[in-house]
Amino acid sequence: MSAGTGNAIESPCVSVCVIDAGGDHCTGCFRTLTEIAAWPVYSAAEKRMVLERVRHRRHAARTPS
Repeated sequence: MSAGTGNAIESPCVSVCVIDAGGDHCTGCFRTLTEIAAWPVYSAAEKRMVLERVRHRRHAARTPS
C-alpha cells in the first residue's frame, strides 16, 4: 500500500480476493465491494478515506473480540 499524491495512490489490493463470511469486505485488502469497484474513479481524498477505513478494518480483524 502506497500513500502517493494525486490519483497516483496505489490500490491496497494484495491479490487475495476473498470476501469475508459476512460479505462485508475482502479479506485481502479489507475494502468493501463498493470501494473496490469505485477505486479507479475515486479522487485522491476519497482514496485516502478508504485507506483509513481499511486500516481500521484490518486492526479490528486482528484484535480478538
